Amino acid sequence: MDINELIKSKVELKPLTTMKTGGPAKYLAEPSTSSDILACLDFAKENNLVVFILGAGSNIIVDDDGFDGLVIRLNKEFSNIAIYDDSDEEYICISAKAGCPLSKLGNEAADLGLEGAEFACGIPGTVGGAVFMNAGAYGREIKDIATSIDYIEDGVFKTIDSSEAEFGYRTSIFKRLADEGKNIVITNLTVRLHKGDREKVMAYVKELREKRVNSQPLTVPSAGSTFKRPEGYFAGKLIEDSGLRGFSLDESGAQVSPKHCGFIVNNNGTCGSKDLKKLINYVQNKVYEDSGVHLECEVRFIGGTEA
Repeated sequence: MDINELIKSKVELKPLTTMKTGGPAKYLAEPSTSSDILACLDFAKENNLVVFILGAGSNIIVDDDGFDGLVIRLNKEFSNIAIYDDSDEEYICISAKAGCPLSKLGNEAADLGLEGAEFACGIPGTVGGAVFMNAGAYGREIKDIATSIDYIEDGVFKTIDSSEAEFGYRTSIFKRLADEGKNIVITNLTVRLHKGDREKVMAYVKELREKRVNSQPLTVPSAGSTFKRPEGYFAGKLIEDSGLRGFSLDESGAQVSPKHCGFIVNNNGTCGSKDLKKLINYVQNKVYEDSGVHLECEVRFIGGTEA
């Protein structure tokens, strides 16, 4: 695709995020091929632009003033899944493109009776974002099922074994490289899953889905879990112990979820990112004052300074 057709200017990011806040991107591109991605990276380099890779728009809060760089959005053109059954009696490998919803990967694996990816069925992000942050839930993480990752680093295609990915709690080598200023685009994940009993796998998926529906504010705009789990504690419990369940500082709509204290939500979809940051800071300070524990944000702040 011609670069002038690929790159769009002043595109609103608010509707492209699960938090439903934030201003426009200076430039946004939705590539259809790997060649398009390379063209986007060349455009960014030529114009001295910071690059941000956007998937499902979860786990981020975009600044009210927007993002003064190039957003590369991977969506349906990068959402394919391929199944590799090498006649292994115990395992099957699945390859998923970075724009594939993580829930799609989890659900397709479950439908095949494969064990290990059930946790992914309810996570509202893409495969690429999940690899970047080593997403997880209910005691399982991407690192537990990944075998290899394909990615582009500053215009060069690379593949690494999962053992080289430096997976940690909500981090990876890709996040580290991005924090160092490298332009990283994850393109594909390969996972290895154990063959199991389909009925049992589907029953477990149903159990996890019910837990999520009953315990998380899924009908209200949010970026997912706001804070990382402090070692030896649970963020939601600390926030509740500080008397902040359902707390809000003002009428903006930014609120500690009454349903799950670990979520800061955009109640009624009316608040701005500045309102969210203000409330996040308040919660962090109050919890530290009450317990001595510092809550570190799991959500990423795009286009402005961190809370």
